[in-house]
Amino acid sequence: MTSLVVVSAGLSNPSSTWLLADRLATATVETFEELDVTYVELRGLAHQLTDRLLTGFPAPELAAAEQAVRKADGLIVVTPVFSASYSGLFKIFFDVLEAGALDGTPVLLAATAGTARHSLVIEHALRPLFAYLHAVAVPTGVFAATSDFAGTDLGSRVLRAAGELAVLMGKTGGSSGAVAERRHVDADLAAATPFEQLLRQAGAPSSARTDLTA
Repeated sequence: MTSLVVVSAGLSNPSSTWLLADRLATATVETFEELDVTYVELRGLAHQLTDRLLTGFPAPELAAAEQAVRKADGLIVVTPVFSASYSGLFKIFFDVLEAGALDGTPVLLAATAGTARHSLVIEHALRPLFAYLHAVAVPTGVFAATSDFAGTDLGSRVLRAAGELAVLMGKTGGSSGAVAERRHVDADLAAATPFEQLLRQAGAPSSARTDLTA
């Protein structure tokens, strides 16, 4: 059976990081008839990760998590943003994995933060890390600020990323409700808003509109 491992580095309880991880996992599961899902919450492994760094040997729970990741057909990894990057707990888990554990493994990258100012963290921090680990990062990463959970855009991004992960994990044909429709440039241009309408929405005076559109 195809296996998916979801790694969440959220520290609070309840955690928006875990909530995003669960939404991504649910969307991915909906694309497969059968999918074995394992959740790894790093909060509960924090002490074992420290011991692993100091002794070189994993405790049983951490060893099981490492083995699950090593054997997974796909990963979803979600971290909170600390100091403009992934959290230390998140980094330690991937530091202690044996070399080559993620070679060729599809990985969906995701992150949460209190503000949208950190929205590029996936591109400047997560994607380079997993490229170094020789994983295959899903093209669409999912960043969610606190305000995104109340909006409607997050759902479409979750579906798109989950669909891309499913394809990289070998999902072909059949029902693929999570696979978002591909956007085309022609369709976007056909739906362009007229310039005069944009001026009216911006509240520009009529004289200004005349000059700008002349």
